[in-house]
Amino acid sequence: MTSRERILAAIDGTGSDRVPLAAWCFGVSPPAALRWEEAGVERRHWYSLRLEHIHTLLQPWTLEDDFRRVLAWRSLGVDDVLEVSVPWSQDPAVTWRDSQEAVGGQAVLVREYDTPAGRLRHAVKRTGEESAPGWVVQPDHVPLFEDMNIPRAVEQAVSSPEEISRVPYLYAPPDQGGREWFAERMGRVGEFAAKQGVAVQAWSAFGMDAAVWLMGAEGAILLALEEPEVFAALLETIAATDLARTELAAATPGVDIVVQRGWYSSTDFWSPRLFDQFVYPHVRKLAAAAHRHGARLAYVMTTGVETLGPRLAEAGVDLLYFVDPVQDTITVDRARELLGGRMALAGGVNALTLAATPDKIRAEVRRALEALAPTGRFLLQPVDALFPDTPWEGVEAMIEAWREWG
Repeated sequence: MTSRERILAAIDGTGSDRVPLAAWCFGVSPPAALRWEEAGVERRHWYSLRLEHIHTLLQPWTLEDDFRRVLAWRSLGVDDVLEVSVPWSQDPAVTWRDSQEAVGGQAVLVREYDTPAGRLRHAVKRTGEESAPGWVVQPDHVPLFEDMNIPRAVEQAVSSPEEISRVPYLYAPPDQGGREWFAERMGRVGEFAAKQGVAVQAWSAFGMDAAVWLMGAEGAILLALEEPEVFAALLETIAATDLARTELAAATPGVDIVVQRGWYSSTDFWSPRLFDQFVYPHVRKLAAAAHRHGARLAYVMTTGVETLGPRLAEAGVDLLYFVDPVQDTITVDRARELLGGRMALAGGVNALTLAATPDKIRAEVRRALEALAPTGRFLLQPVDALFPDTPWEGVEAMIEAWREWG
């Protein structure tokens, strides 16, 4: 089987020659033998272009680097997936200004938007810490969507219910330029993927992550509790653009999987009642759109899986990222009992474990494979990525254990 055939068979439960092993790369540093140079710059860290529109890297990472990473993983016998970030657009009437202020001796980055519905002001502290090699860095401006904004926020992009009417001008379906960019990108990705037998995964929906990026966790939760109709309007705006991005991706030849982010949609933030009220209906629509075009829907949720996982299965999610034996409370045995066969599960080993002893790594891999491989719908994958501080020796130990039991 090709890597694509193996991964899709594991998602669909149609039977594969072995359990796939894949890993998202978020700055992991491979040994010298697996590095290369591009435009005279050595690629000391591996990434994925799923980071393309929401993170800032100190070093360049191109589509050609994605291709080289796929081939490097293949040389180790490991599966890989090419990832594409689906663009969105802003209304052409929107303008913005960037500035920097000093508040109590602290540098604050500011971006002010003028929209047809009024002004928005987004301000975050510029912390200026020196990042260790391989990690993403704080940009020199305030992007609308960026995890680094949340703990540094001085003023959220949306700080009052009255400002929600301005969001549709900032997070809108892909315009003609965005659609053309995506078609060009998928032309290159699709050609390589078809030649090399690699699956393609498009990141097309933000869901509740966008609400938290826009309002902060506290602001979003309080609005959902105190003014649910207003919060529902915000989610409808986000969902409309998510659906348009998903439709674009799923309808594009070569896209196998579309993904909704859900890091901020778990029980760490939302009760099951609020999840059912604000998240579940939109996930059902995304699943229907993906399936209509022959694609699969994946959802990212690393905690609260025992509570919310069944609802995702009922909504039509085909693949859940992740079953995490370290940061979540669900065990691999409970995951099999609750979700096995209902949808494909990825995970089973945490990236933190890869810094432990080889014996501990082997035990975690073996436990995951023994519990979840018999479901026929399991992908072994470190949760939730390989980072700059993930030791390569741990990656090798995971691969060896997978070869033995996978």
